[in-house]
Amino acid sequence: MTAFIYTDGDTICEGYVAMPAGAGPHPAVLIAHNWAGQTAADNGVADRLAALGYIGIAIDVYGQGVRGEPMGDNSGLMGPWMADRAGLQRRLLAAVAAAAAHPAIDSGRMAIIGYCFGGLCALDVARSATPHIKAAVSFHGVYAPTGLAAQPISAKVLVLHGWDDPMTPPDATVALAKELSAAGADWQIHAYGGTMHAFTAPGANNPAGGVQYNATADRRSWQAMTNFLTEVFA
Repeated sequence: MTAFIYTDGDTICEGYVAMPAGAGPHPAVLIAHNWAGQTAADNGVADRLAALGYIGIAIDVYGQGVRGEPMGDNSGLMGPWMADRAGLQRRLLAAVAAAAAHPAIDSGRMAIIGYCFGGLCALDVARSATPHIKAAVSFHGVYAPTGLAAQPISAKVLVLHGWDDPMTPPDATVALAKELSAAGADWQIHAYGGTMHAFTAPGANNPAGGVQYNATADRRSWQAMTNFLTEVFA
């Protein structure tokens, strides 16, 4: 394991970096975690991205050593960040700045992806209008707007959405589309029918609560993301 250490003010954050083969600099993809915090699952995504030729960086929103339970209720960890979107944006941009300064990374070719809470994080980085990020991808994310002053969105945006996700019902998806259009974004939304929240998480199995793994949507969404990154970084 290779740790990716950076700071946001006085807070130390500890993520994970996976390097591809060959000499750099390489394009990089940051991975924002779900409400449980940075885990081995995020590290695995970084490894998969490294196999595709990207530097994969699983970032840490909560801070070093602050982790929840993958199958537990982590609202106590996520809630304060949902209530402080300006603070969340600062924490996310600290990770972006650290990645841009990494000597092996082509800082002109960086993207961020995220899952659930991390999907909102990816969207918030795009909403920040940072010039470092060329693309943002949300997997079964949360779409709530930041409440901050709107900025033009220069990053290309891909939203991978389970149509039956009760956490992001159709009106929330339409509202996001309108927000992205108003910001001038180049955006896509791929909606998967018969698909609930957390469709990429193999351990998710609570259909009564609207949470269930879907192998087909998992495969399709990963392929959509890889095609998107190939286009953005061409």
